[in-house]
Amino acid sequence: MSVYLDNASTTKPCPESVSAVVEALTENFGNPSSLHRIGLNAQLVVDKARKIIAGSIGADIKEIYFTSGATESNNLALRGVMGAYGKRRNKIIISAVEHASVEETVTALENQGFEAVRISPRSDGNFYIEDFVNACDDKTCIISIMLVNNETGHILPVADIFKAVKKRYPEIITHCDCVQAYMKIPVNVKKLSADMISLSGHKIHAVKGIGALYIKKGIRIIPVVTGGNQEKGIRSGTESVPLISAYGTAVEKYSPTINQRYEKVTGLKKYLLEKLSEIDGISINSPENASPYVVNISAGKRSEIMLHFMEQKDIYISSGSACSKGQQSGVLQQFGITGKSADSALRISMTADTTTEELDLFVEILREGIEKIRG
Repeated sequence: MSVYLDNASTTKPCPESVSAVVEALTENFGNPSSLHRIGLNAQLVVDKARKIIAGSIGADIKEIYFTSGATESNNLALRGVMGAYGKRRNKIIISAVEHASVEETVTALENQGFEAVRISPRSDGNFYIEDFVNACDDKTCIISIMLVNNETGHILPVADIFKAVKKRYPEIITHCDCVQAYMKIPVNVKKLSADMISLSGHKIHAVKGIGALYIKKGIRIIPVVTGGNQEKGIRSGTESVPLISAYGTAVEKYSPTINQRYEKVTGLKKYLLEKLSEIDGISINSPENASPYVVNISAGKRSEIMLHFMEQKDIYISSGSACSKGQQSGVLQQFGITGKSADSALRISMTADTTTEELDLFVEILREGIEKIRG
């Protein structure tokens, strides 16, 4: 039996999303910008998906812009805002545990002369509101914080931080990378006090190559990609109707069951932790109140060697973010996970479709790997 437990990297597309792609490719294949009926039919598909996604986060349909994925959304949010406001306010604040698409973008902006401040968790592994608020000043343009960390499942207090920042500095723009939270926990732009949020399709059983950026009405963005004025000029380029249709279809399918699926995955996490407690030398890196969808552990054996051992047994997990390509995680270090614990870190990421039988087999092979692998 093949066991796939790397859902934080990507999820298997649901049948409905696959069907939506096929239908858009064969029936609604027109260019949404074309003025004839075939183009209009394609535009209606895009409009429907935009409406579904907007409704799922409490936004207006005019505030949703389609991108190629969350990496582009994060780039567009940060570069676009700094392009619009950066001459007057040149400071960026992020958490020190952001995804590479935020961290590397901020580094690039630093190289262009902008100032950046990274806020680390304290020694207890938690982020504190006052640390972010105190880092802000009149020169701060944007603050960007992820809602759920992709490597450990930590849930960051984004709503509380953004509300506190807005109370003292109303002009600061707030951006949240919601990739690992969306369709797993409720995401509402107003409750988050977020001016912008980034979303991804392939993390929620849609397909790769599609994402979205919510931009609150009134926030100015300088486009990163210019051209044919699609997406109201914010993101030019012919819209990928098949991918957008798949995205909207997945959101429509999974939106009504967020709470039920969360409860089921919480039960799966509890079951997994009980099984892992039977193995000597296993330490749990994810906090108790983390998202149940992501469980980070250290098994005492080098991650890369363990991953290959498990792959030979048809078990698929990861050592962290797929974007890191196996490099040791700076995120884990921020959470106090260093040395051998970091070198042996493994990430197990589940969905509501994960079964206890799959977890049993994973634990069995993990135990076997610990016994057989040297070093």
